[in-house]
Amino acid sequence: MVIAETKGIQVSVDVTYQAEFSSPHQHHYVFTYKVTIQNKSQHTHQLLRRKWEIFDAAESPKLVEGDGVVGQQPVLEPGESHTYVSGCNLKSGLGKMKGSYTMEKLMDGSLVEVTVPEFQMIATIFQN
Repeated sequence: MVIAETKGIQVSVDVTYQAEFSSPHQHHYVFTYKVTIQNKSQHTHQLLRRKWEIFDAAESPKLVEGDGVVGQQPVLEPGESHTYVSGCNLKSGLGKMKGSYTMEKLMDGSLVEVTVPEFQMIATIFQN
């Protein structure tokens, strides 16, 4: 698990290689990642947008941007957290992702760019 904190918003990511859904002989590797966003600040925040940089050893880097996460734009009161699971397909069994969330502090409308820590995606066939 990797963890980063930006202005009182903590993001942790845990990655799992999904061997049963992968086909290495067809260059198809499936990973899921579980993200927990915890509001450790004293203010209410809403997640508005996400931006991901995806690196696959077999391809050029990709940039993915969009509203919310898995169709949601959660509001987090102080002390609350939001957890979701998403996935990524790679052509190689080696890659990584990193990114950011744009969150709005609801008290004054200010925007905060929250860091999503870089995490590795390594198929178990490449691990010792």
